[in-house]
Amino acid sequence: MNKQDTARQQDYKDRLSKLGISPLWDQYRDLLTLEPIVRTVPHIWVYAELRDILLESGDLISAKEAQRRVLMLENPALPNQTQATDTLFTGLQLILPGEVAPAHRHTPNALRLILEGDGGYTSVNGEKTVMKYGDYIITPNWCWHDHGNEGDGPVIWQDILDLPLLKTLGTIFYEGYPDEQFPPGPVPGDSLRRYGSNMRPAGLEPDKISSPIFSYPYEKTRETMEALARDSDPDPYHGLKMEFIDPTTGAPAMTSISTFMQRLAKGFKTERYQSTEGVIFTCVEGGGRAVIGNGDGNGGGEQVFEFTEKDIFVIPSWVPYALEADDDTYIFAGTDRTVQQKLGLWRERRGNE
Repeated sequence: MNKQDTARQQDYKDRLSKLGISPLWDQYRDLLTLEPIVRTVPHIWVYAELRDILLESGDLISAKEAQRRVLMLENPALPNQTQATDTLFTGLQLILPGEVAPAHRHTPNALRLILEGDGGYTSVNGEKTVMKYGDYIITPNWCWHDHGNEGDGPVIWQDILDLPLLKTLGTIFYEGYPDEQFPPGPVPGDSLRRYGSNMRPAGLEPDKISSPIFSYPYEKTRETMEALARDSDPDPYHGLKMEFIDPTTGAPAMTSISTFMQRLAKGFKTERYQSTEGVIFTCVEGGGRAVIGNGDGNGGGEQVFEFTEKDIFVIPSWVPYALEADDDTYIFAGTDRTVQQKLGLWRERRGNE
C-alpha cells in the first residue's frame, strides 16, 4: 500500500471515529479466534497461608459492619476486578461466635463450601441450615439469607458467586432486609427431608429455576461416592465425578453455576483434559497436584500446583490439565458449564482428540 492510500484510509477511520463507529476488518482476527482467548490465568491459593490473615480481619471489622466479612480471591491477571475466573467470584468468609451477618438478598447466585468450624448456619428464606465441614449450601437468586455462628470458635467457608457474569449482563440488584434476620420459617432441614430422598410432595410442579434443597451434606455425598467407587471403574479423565442436581428436575442444582464432587483414588492420575468452562477447584479431602498446560505454549506452558485440604485453585477456559492424587482425594468444583450448555457453547477435549 502506498503512502497516498495509507493516508486516505487513516482519514476515513478518523471520520468514522467522530461518528462513534469503527471498521470491523481492523479487529476481525482478534474477535474471531481459532480457540478461546481468556483473560484469567491458572492460580492457586494455599489455605494455610490465608487462614491467619482472614482471622485477623475479625479484630478489624464486625460481620454487621462489613455485611459480609470476606477476603476475595482475585485472579492475578485481573487485580481488583473481583474475578477468580472470567465469570465467577470466590472468596473466604469468616463469622465469629455470636455474630450474625445481616439478612439481605441479591440477584447473583451464591454457594457456600464449609471449610472450618462448628456452630455456623445459613438461613435461606427463614429455613435454617446447619454448616458442617465439606457441606455445599446454596443461596439461590433473590432469596433472603443471613448467616450466624452459635458455636465457640470461628467458622470459615468459601463463597462462589456468578457476580462477574451478572455484572457483564448488567443485572445486579441488591436489597437489605429491615431487620437483622429474616423471620424463622420451616424447621431446619425441612427442604432436605422433603426433596432429598428421590421423592417430592404430590402435586408439586418444579419451578425449574433453583433446587429446592439448600444443603448438600458432605457426609452423604462422601458415603455415596465411596460406595460407587467400590463398584465402578474410574473415568480416565475424571476419576469418579458426580454433579449436584435439582432432584425435582434432574437439572444442575444452580441456574448459573455447575457444581461437582470429584473422587480420585490414591495414586490415580487423570489423562489430560480441557473444556471451555472456567473451574474453581477446592480440595475437601486428601491432596495431590494439578499439572496445567502441555508445555507447547497452549495454556501458558506447564505449571504444577501442589495442593492439600482446603486449598483452592482455578483453571481458566480451554487450558489443559491433569490431576494426580497422593491419597484418596475429594475435590469440589464450581464452574460456568450450565450457562454455556444452555447457550450451546460448551465443549471439551479429552487427551489429544
